[in-house]
Amino acid sequence: MFYPFFDPTMILLIPALLLSFWAQFKVKGAFAKYSEVRAMSGLSAEEVSRRLLDRNGLSGVRIERVPGELSDHYDPRAKVLRLSDSVNASRSIAAIGVAAHEVGHAVQDKENYGFLKFRNAIVPAVQLCSAASMPLFFIGLIIGSLNLLNLGILLFCGVLVFHLVTLPLEFDASARALRMLRETNILSQQEIGGAKAVLDAAALTYVAALVMTVLQLVRLVALRGMNRDE
Repeated sequence: MFYPFFDPTMILLIPALLLSFWAQFKVKGAFAKYSEVRAMSGLSAEEVSRRLLDRNGLSGVRIERVPGELSDHYDPRAKVLRLSDSVNASRSIAAIGVAAHEVGHAVQDKENYGFLKFRNAIVPAVQLCSAASMPLFFIGLIIGSLNLLNLGILLFCGVLVFHLVTLPLEFDASARALRMLRETNILSQQEIGGAKAVLDAAALTYVAALVMTVLQLVRLVALRGMNRDE
């Protein structure tokens, strides 16, 4: 039976919630640890970003500072790499690793990397799917409409596709970042290990998001089955 605020299928989400909490703990711990370790090059994350962008023929990409912690991102539409307050001026291994990761996304954009092109193309549709899927599904549960249940599940599959595409995209950006830092000797071999620890922890958050989405889809299918059997 479905209850407005709780139903037995919510238990399915517990593993994903635990993984999500652990991922957040890992990324905050790794970033805090290596934020205390100054890179031997003495370069700031902003300086590293500029060097790597220019090296890859991306001198036209601007670097902007944005408020927040770990709010770093590359905007492919504006061709702007945005670094957070906690990263931009920092000369730590953690900040340099994060900045290089965002440069990795800029290089993907330049090379028309397939996963990036596809994700950018589906963003508007995914936003619609994300906003409409759950309300339609639960309205379907309340009024007993199998059509709305099916539509809600179908739209939620769009969210799953987004997460499936995001995972290899993020892994590739991290691999590019570590390779660029190694090839330019901006970080020593020992320091590369610290940057990798930060980026691996960050990647775990994307894995957790994917697992949560998969289990949420399983939950919706289970609820649909329970509703059909009643």
